[in-house]
Amino acid sequence: MKARLKDIASQSGVSIGTVDRVLHDRGEVAEKTRDKVLEIARKLNYTPNLMARVLKSKKPYNIVSLLPRSTEENTFWVKHPVGMAKAMAELEPFPVDLTKVNFDMLSENDFVNETHRVLELNPDGVILAPIFKKESITFCAELKSRDIPLVYVDGFIPETDFLAYIGENVFQSGKVAGQLTKMINPRGKDILLLNLSKNLQNVHHLNNRTKGFLSYFDGDKSSVGEIVSLNIPNAAGDYLRLELDKAFARHPDIGSIFITGSKSFKIADYFLENGHKLVNIIGYDLLERNVMHLKKGNISFLIGQRPEEQTYKGVKKLFDFLSTNKLPEKMEYLPVDIITSENVDFFL
Repeated sequence: MKARLKDIASQSGVSIGTVDRVLHDRGEVAEKTRDKVLEIARKLNYTPNLMARVLKSKKPYNIVSLLPRSTEENTFWVKHPVGMAKAMAELEPFPVDLTKVNFDMLSENDFVNETHRVLELNPDGVILAPIFKKESITFCAELKSRDIPLVYVDGFIPETDFLAYIGENVFQSGKVAGQLTKMINPRGKDILLLNLSKNLQNVHHLNNRTKGFLSYFDGDKSSVGEIVSLNIPNAAGDYLRLELDKAFARHPDIGSIFITGSKSFKIADYFLENGHKLVNIIGYDLLERNVMHLKKGNISFLIGQRPEEQTYKGVKKLFDFLSTNKLPEKMEYLPVDIITSENVDFFL
């Protein structure tokens, strides 16, 4: 049975009122008595009635999310609000509000403008996808100065102060991609490591995946040819096609391509539209167009990041901290899902 205040009072030899003052830090209690009550509470695994405690609060907790805006070409960010909606449905009895703020993930300036909007909302806690490293560090410093707890999703910046992170181990998932690529790359063939990013060094999660991928081949490149790194800052059709044409002209022996982001479908489209022989393609995320190519065999592997689970857990961790001061697990790495044409339907 769940321990009650009267059980703690009985075993401690004090009144229920004294137990209440100790557990809720209200009023003066002798140190010896406080220690005894807390020890009995621990032995009985006492947990407070969260609902009763939180419902006493008249002011709702104001959580604000700052995530990239979903686009027609990058629907990955459509799934994050689904996780937040699920968490908010479960928290419906409690006084908590969620405001969603979005930014253009191709524009550092838009990100900065939206951080100002977040601060104007006076949040009690923030959920952030720190796409742009430099600008995120500035924003996080401002949150810290205002004592606003921060939960990261999709990536984290270790040199900042944050409450928790939920998502993949970015570096390790890059290593997993390296292992997959090596497994299926024809022996001796070159590998193309492709970033589709305007400013790779500032888009820290892609940069860390790149480092993880390359680290897998450290000291053992015996079965592969050259690893060619290519960053294309503009993924628009004609520009992308011209850059890929040049890359394949310079390196005609490419057997596999690893795309660090969500736009693997663009590379599969390129091969089909230009009549080139398909090579192995490994990329990220269950976008509809990625899944279509995966099922047709045009993409070999996708790596999933569980976006709904990231934001669901982010909202719950923030609420628990705000309402009970409970410190969450700081680093919660989600599984690296390796998705093929044979198991993809289980993830949809």
